[in-house]
Amino acid sequence: MSEVWKGKAYKLTDSKNFDKYLKVFGVGFIQRKLVNSITTTIELKKDGDLYTLVTSTKFGPLTISFKLDEEFVERIADGRQLKSIITMDGNKMIHKQLSDPPATIIREFDENDLVETMTIGDVVCVRKYAVQK
Repeated sequence: MSEVWKGKAYKLTDSKNFDKYLKVFGVGFIQRKLVNSITTTIELKKDGDLYTLVTSTKFGPLTISFKLDEEFVERIADGRQLKSIITMDGNKMIHKQLSDPPATIIREFDENDLVETMTIGDVVCVRKYAVQK
């Protein structure tokens, strides 16, 4: 597996349907407006078999650490905790959140970009990131 993401930070450049996704996920109106107004940066790090995904905003980082193919408890931005499992297929990270309703986030990394496709029910959100220079 090529780790094209290694040593890179990806900064948000475009977001489609994020508000609707957050609404279906149960995020309240005020928090949705706040989250929609900020730019995020994503970094993926690996130490042995432990991965760390850091999503940074001007309010600070949101960090999850996990081992591939192992269920773990994830704390999301609004404070809720839910079970998740993450797998990798090449440079594609498949993140299944076992919430109610369940959600899937597919992050596809390449040398210069990251495309994050978030699905919950019939709502699909696509967020695009570029390597931060």
